[in-house]
Amino acid sequence: MFKKIKAWAKNLKRQIFILYYACKDKRIPWYAKVFTASIVAYAFSPIDLIPDFIPILGYLDDVILLPLGIMLALKMIPKDVLFDCEIKAEELMRKGKPKNWISGSIIILIWVIVTFWVFKKIYPLFS
Repeated sequence: MFKKIKAWAKNLKRQIFILYYACKDKRIPWYAKVFTASIVAYAFSPIDLIPDFIPILGYLDDVILLPLGIMLALKMIPKDVLFDCEIKAEELMRKGKPKNWISGSIIILIWVIVTFWVFKKIYPLFS
């Protein structure tokens, strides 16, 4: 069972790399490019939208939402573009994934704003 999970995770990683190159390709439609870029940015982000320490929900995005987004993005991309991107992805997998600090910073900013808002609601004396 552990081998199946490891193979699934490796395939998921490969698909993210394929999408990484696909969102840079000029042959895909703009809506697919926007959706694909969003999925790739979230996958490469060092921070999750739902932190992993939150029971059950913390892993929901990693186990269900991200694979679902990847599947939908792959269906939006033409087959010839996917083939070209698969070749590039295999090479990139050997080097390691790029980090998207911009999306990570946006997610941190969202959490800071939410935390500040909750703190302000709980402790109105500091307003």
